[in-house]
Amino acid sequence: MIIFLYGEDTFRSRSKLNELKNKYIADVDKNGQSIIVINGEKAGINEIIEAAAAPSLFVRKRLVIIENIFSNKALHAPVLDLFQKIGKREESADSKDDNIIIFFDEVSGEKMEKNKLFNFLLKQKFVQQFRPLSNTETAQWIKSETERRGGRISLRSANALAGLVGNDLWQISNDIDKLISYRKAQDQRLIEEQKIVEISGEDVAELVRGGFAENIFALTDAISQKNKALAIKLLEEELDNGMAEVYLVHMITRQFRILLQVKEAAGLGHSSRKIASELKLHPFVVQKSINQARSFSLDLLKSIFSYLIKLDRRLKTGQGDLRSDLALMIAKI
Repeated sequence: MIIFLYGEDTFRSRSKLNELKNKYIADVDKNGQSIIVINGEKAGINEIIEAAAAPSLFVRKRLVIIENIFSNKALHAPVLDLFQKIGKREESADSKDDNIIIFFDEVSGEKMEKNKLFNFLLKQKFVQQFRPLSNTETAQWIKSETERRGGRISLRSANALAGLVGNDLWQISNDIDKLISYRKAQDQRLIEEQKIVEISGEDVAELVRGGFAENIFALTDAISQKNKALAIKLLEEELDNGMAEVYLVHMITRQFRILLQVKEAAGLGHSSRKIASELKLHPFVVQKSINQARSFSLDLLKSIFSYLIKLDRRLKTGQGDLRSDLALMIAKI
């Protein structure tokens, strides 16, 4: 069986992936020893064949997760050929392959109409796209997610939260936890009596930091100046203020993506107005990023961005340590 999860909303797609993994662990393999995760950006075809197609003497079924294979163009044709052959073999055999293969990717799907592997995966029985939510959908998501976590928020307050943060569900998730924890700290009876936590518009206005991007600019400045002490200080301030590590590195990665895009566009001679239009960013953000990007070479920005992408994935799978990994990155600059 092949499952295809894709889209730019990585919070919901990652949540779905974890849900499938947990169900597999509960129903099939309580130790999780038959789960194989493959980094599609770096893997070779032999690694995928070994995981997905080679028979095993020790397990009847495997869950194979192949992440971000569309970043590795060299794998597209051989992977397509492999799974087409597996499908034909299943059609002609009396028994089906018990392995579950999940393709997990952050691509939006735009401009991929001619990609044969992408089209093959779209034809599978289990396909789910995770596009960014609209403002209305984000507010509804905030309301239902708050309720799922033991709280309650009005649609008006949910809209206020979405207005401050946008549709970044990583930050919103962090803010929901922070708001619920704040209300519980204000009234211990909510914990003792396990009551529903009511979140007000005043709570949102007081605790949600729409100006968080300024802190990210300051942190990026410290990194550009190779000021490890200041960067770690700013980092720890955010963590002490309740910011989740996964969200923090997500925002740092986003800022370096913007710097890289701005640097490349400026190098082509594009004006700040054209860059703002192409990247769909506020002109103020673009101008500030242009100034900041001057502190980096294009190659260095590519290197930092690549490192942060890897760190982001390690943190989301519980393998990274933000403080030490960021300090290591700064030391290498």
